[in-house]
Amino acid sequence: MKKKLMISALIAAVALPAMTPMTAHAQSQREVRRDREQLREEQRELRRAERYGSSRDVRREREDVRDARRDLRDSVEDRNRRWGNDDWRGWRDRNRGVYARGQWRAPFRYYGFRSGVRIAPHYYGSRYYISDPWRYRLPPAGYGQRWVRHYDDVLLVDTRRGYVVRVIRNFFW
Repeated sequence: MKKKLMISALIAAVALPAMTPMTAHAQSQREVRRDREQLREEQRELRRAERYGSSRDVRREREDVRDARRDLRDSVEDRNRRWGNDDWRGWRDRNRGVYARGQWRAPFRYYGFRSGVRIAPHYYGSRYYISDPWRYRLPPAGYGQRWVRHYDDVLLVDTRRGYVVRVIRNFFW
């Protein structure tokens, strides 16, 4: 009995931290969704006030829309801040098929890029973009940046200047 209790405590200690980030992520997603709905509702009320209300009603509704936009922006920033840089690791271990390399080939040789290097545009052309980074649990790319696949590696590239911002090696199997 004591051995079973120790094993179950060990399993719980290992499994609980792995479950917590997903819960926080789901909660922040819910907050963003709720704030988007709130913004839509405030915009509907503004249109209604513009159509049927007085100038005072319109002014008040514009302030409400401005507040709703601010809340949405804060929720999105909070979600992005909570999104850890390594959220993809546990997800990859549980969903190996998503990260399978398959028959992916590039018309150029593999080169192990590092952060800060400027690369040629044909390395980060649109055919190499990862169009759905959330599927792989990658952190959101910033303005003017794209996640790009380079053989088994993933590069975060500043597409305006061609600089590699971040490299995740052996991302795909």
